[in-house]
Amino acid sequence: MIESGSTLAYLGDAVWSLLVRETLIQEGEGKGEALQKKSVAYVSAKAQASFYDQLHNESFFTEEEEEYFKRGRNAHTGSVPHHTSVSVYRKSTGFEAILGALKLRQNEDRIKEIWHKVRTLKEE
Repeated sequence: MIESGSTLAYLGDAVWSLLVRETLIQEGEGKGEALQKKSVAYVSAKAQASFYDQLHNESFFTEEEEEYFKRGRNAHTGSVPHHTSVSVYRKSTGFEAILGALKLRQNEDRIKEIWHKVRTLKEE
């Protein structure tokens, strides 16, 4: 099964966003606008790029996951949001590609491992 980096990132974006939203709601983190503000700390390109950097520096990702990252990072995804640099946007796209690939392979346990590790990083 060969997927494009942009396709993997597209799915990974949805996986990550849903995971963040479900967790915030389960933890009783407020409503509407407050939830949106809290979710940005996890779903923004800047946040995702930072998570990738931290996990990468700890050698957290497998070689296969790093390959998915590269596929996503190097994908031609169209326009970059005005408030985000190209390098940050590409890194976040690579992070999302990892999640998309894991979802397609039904590796929910690994997605949860990444989520728990990110949560630990956010609490430090």
